Amino acid sequence: MNRRRFTQSAAALTFSAYIAPLTSCKTEDKVVASLLPDGFDLEELSISAIHNLVKDGKLNFRGLVDAYLARIEEIDITGPALNSIIEVNPDAISIAEQLDQDWANGQMKGPLHGIPVIIKDNIDTHDKMSTTAGSKALIGSKPLQDSGVVKKLRSAGAIILAKANLSEWANFRGEKSSSGWSAHGGLTKNPYILDRNTCGSSAGSGASVSANLCMIAIGTETNGSIVCPSSTNGVVGIKPTVGLISRSGIIPISSTQDTAGPMARTVTDAVHCLGILTGLDDRDDKTIEGAKHARTDYSASLKNEGLKGKKIAHFISSKGSHEGVDMLMEQAIADMKKAGAEIVEIDKISEDHVFADSFNIMLFEYKQGLNDYFASLGPDAPIKNLEELIAFNKRDSLELKYFGQEYLEMAQEKAGLDSEEYKETLARMLKGRREDGIDRVMDELQLDAIIAPTGSPAWKTQLDGGDTFVLGSSSPAAQSGYPNITVPMGFSERLPVGISIFGRAWSEPTLIEIAYAYEQATKHRKAPTFLES
Repeated sequence: MNRRRFTQSAAALTFSAYIAPLTSCKTEDKVVASLLPDGFDLEELSISAIHNLVKDGKLNFRGLVDAYLARIEEIDITGPALNSIIEVNPDAISIAEQLDQDWANGQMKGPLHGIPVIIKDNIDTHDKMSTTAGSKALIGSKPLQDSGVVKKLRSAGAIILAKANLSEWANFRGEKSSSGWSAHGGLTKNPYILDRNTCGSSAGSGASVSANLCMIAIGTETNGSIVCPSSTNGVVGIKPTVGLISRSGIIPISSTQDTAGPMARTVTDAVHCLGILTGLDDRDDKTIEGAKHARTDYSASLKNEGLKGKKIAHFISSKGSHEGVDMLMEQAIADMKKAGAEIVEIDKISEDHVFADSFNIMLFEYKQGLNDYFASLGPDAPIKNLEELIAFNKRDSLELKYFGQEYLEMAQEKAGLDSEEYKETLARMLKGRREDGIDRVMDELQLDAIIAPTGSPAWKTQLDGGDTFVLGSSSPAAQSGYPNITVPMGFSERLPVGISIFGRAWSEPTLIEIAYAYEQATKHRKAPTFLES
C-alpha cells in the first residue's frame, strides 16, 4: 500500500474508542495533540512514560500507533515534509491491537511491549514491507525472514512502525554523494533547519526519532552512519562493538566494521533498546564472541555519578576546524571535570595508513557481502549479483542523476576474501587501529574512554555537490570495531552538535556511565522546530 494513502487513512480514523480522555478538536495539529492524556504531549515521551500511561489506563498501544501515524502524515509527508519515512507498516495497527489484548491479559512480551520502532531500510523485515537500501533496484524485494535485529525487537514486544529512508546503499555507492538521499526515497531533511543535511547513512532514522515520529529508531554504521546522523539530528546514538548485535539480514558493506545500533532521544531509551538487541545469532558468527560479553540489561550503568573518577582523553585532531564546535567542546570538558572526571589531551591514535587499508577492506567485503545478500533473497530476487546491480543503475533514469557508482564498480573488480592482499590488509588495519591504536593509547594513559566532537553542525544540502562536512571523529571506533556513543552537547548556528565517547572493545557499560552522567548534568537535547532556512 502506498505510504501516503495508508497514513492518510490512519489519520482519519476515529480515535475516541482507544484513548481517554479526549477533547473535541478541529484542526489537524490539535487532533494529534488530543490523542494523549491531559498534561502530556506526544513529543519527547520516553518508553517508561508510555508504559506508565498504559498502566494507569489513560492510553493504549493502538491509540499510540494512531497518534504516530497521524504525526507522520502531518510532519513527514505534508507540513515540513521531512521525508524520513520510506514505507509505513500496513499491519502496525493490527499488531498494536494484539499487544493491547496481550497487555490486558497480563501477558507483557518484553521491555518494548507496544513501543513503536522505525527501522532503517537496509534491515530485513519479513512482512508486507520491502527492504531496498533506498535503491530502485530492490523496490518490492521481500526478504525470506526477519533480520536478527528485527526478531529481537518483535520478541521484546516492539511494533515495527515503518522503514526509514537512508543514504542509498548506506552511502557507499559513489563519490561526492549527498547524505540522506536515495533514488527510491528522495531526500531526507534536517528537522532543525530544513535545507540542512541529516548526515548519513542512517538519515531517516535520525530525523524520525528527533522529530518524534517514533520512540526508537534503528540505524546501521560502517563508519559514522549512526553517530553522525545522531549528532546532526540532536539525538543519542549507540554504535556497539562489532559482534554485540547480529548483522544477519542487514544489507552489508563490511563484515569487519558493520553493526546496527539504537538511536533515541535519551540515553536511557537507547540503553534499554541496546540490551534487547544483544546476544547469539547462528546467522552471524561474530556474535559468538559478542555473546560472551553481552548483557541483556545495561540499566545498571545509568548512574548520575558515572563521570566521577573517570580518566578520559580528549582527542584533539579536529581542534581548530570549527570555532563553534571548539567552544562547545571546551564547555563539555568543563562540565565533565565538574562532575569528577580527569581530562587529558591526545593528538593521535593511529598511523595514517589505516584509512586507506579500511577503504580497501570495505571494497573487498562489499562485493562478497552484497552477492551473499542477493543470494539470500532466493530465486525471486530482483537483483542476483553486484554485476546486475551496476547494470541496473546504468539503465535507470534517476539512480545516477546526482552522483555515480564508483564504489560499486571498484568492489566488482576485487578478488575474493581468500586473496593474500585482503588478508594482509585486514591484519594491518586491525593491528593499527586496535593494539597499536586505541588499546595502546588507553593502556599507556590508563584511560576509561576517549572523547571528541562527533561532527560539525549540519551543512546545507547540495544534491549535485556532495557533503561538505567539516570534521568527524567516527573512524577510530569504526575501523577497530569498537563501541562509540554520541550524546547532544549543545547547539552551534541553531543546529545540534554531539560529543562522541568511545573506547576499547566491549566497554559499553563504562561508556554508558559517562554518556548518561554527562547527559543528566547538561540536558542539551531540544526538540526541533522545523525552520525553513
